Amino acid sequence: MATPGSARPTANRPSLDFLHALPKTDLHVHLDGSLRLDTVRELAAHHDLGFDFRTDEDVRAVCQVPDDCQSLVDYLRVFDITLKLMQQKDELTRIAYELAEDAHRENVRYMEVRYSPLLHISKGLGYEEIVAAVQAGLDRARRQYGIICGQIICGIRHISPQSSLELADLAVRWKGRGVVGFDLAGAEKDYPAKDHMEAFQRVLNNNVNITIHAGEAFGAPSIHQALHYCRAHRIGHGTHLIEDPDLMQWVNDRRIPVEICLASNLQTKAIPDFQSHPIRRFMEEGLRVTLNTDNRLVSGTTVTNEYRLAVEKYDLSQDEVLGLVMNGFKSAFLPLKDKVQLVDQVLTEFAALGANFSGEISRRRRIYV
Repeated sequence: MATPGSARPTANRPSLDFLHALPKTDLHVHLDGSLRLDTVRELAAHHDLGFDFRTDEDVRAVCQVPDDCQSLVDYLRVFDITLKLMQQKDELTRIAYELAEDAHRENVRYMEVRYSPLLHISKGLGYEEIVAAVQAGLDRARRQYGIICGQIICGIRHISPQSSLELADLAVRWKGRGVVGFDLAGAEKDYPAKDHMEAFQRVLNNNVNITIHAGEAFGAPSIHQALHYCRAHRIGHGTHLIEDPDLMQWVNDRRIPVEICLASNLQTKAIPDFQSHPIRRFMEEGLRVTLNTDNRLVSGTTVTNEYRLAVEKYDLSQDEVLGLVMNGFKSAFLPLKDKVQLVDQVLTEFAALGANFSGEISRRRRIYV
């Protein structure tokens, strides 16, 4: 069996143009980490940030972390800047729309945008206004481009469990009106997910989907908590799952998706280098791996770039890439009938691109494995 991150010779390596043309998903993308460079420059002109953003390179120098970023905590410091630009309804609507437009331009068909309304109240906005403003931007993009987007409301690990409970109630109120899930984000080490169990119980009792950042900046026990205490339906990042083969088998047996974000996994030091990433091992074991951006601005990435990294670092074949794409659609927080419709469209597009997918799906009965 190959070691994590090891490449193996393969023919039929997909080209960058092919990766761009593929229909794709982005299930793990933070609104406050995915602003456009020119939007940061324009909005910053009206705020006292302490930076003189005259060019895109000025923005990159401050808001895009280098690969030698020291830790997740270091990575998260950039958000102190971007969040200051996201405290008005029009700012939130614009940034949500532009994120969906950018995703559409690289053929993302379905996206789930996550953020914490708790971090957007410094100028007096209420939670309902915040969610409505983000939804207005996503709705505009869907009308214009057809891209389907859902919102994921995030609690914050290092802020009080009571605030998470309030956000859980917010997610419940917006269920069916744009919100498709609930998450727990923020600094992972020393802030266990089980402290927020009441919030997760609230959303579970109202049939709201759960994804939790776990196993990124702490070990496999964090993933265990997310799954067995908080009942997560997906795991964000999850790189440390490799440390517990028994838990990994449990995740695999139950087809719990793992939201991999290659660029940010290196930047946050979830992995020391690309060769150490467990994605190849996960794929060989049959886990439901998905590829995502995490933060387009902060990580300097796109969905296409995440696939490029996977192909180049782990020598993926075309069929393996198609399997990852399909995993994204199968893992969406959507009703089954909507997933079936999307998968039908994706298979048709695969064929139009000359790609014959041989993965785990039955065309006749649409059985998802």
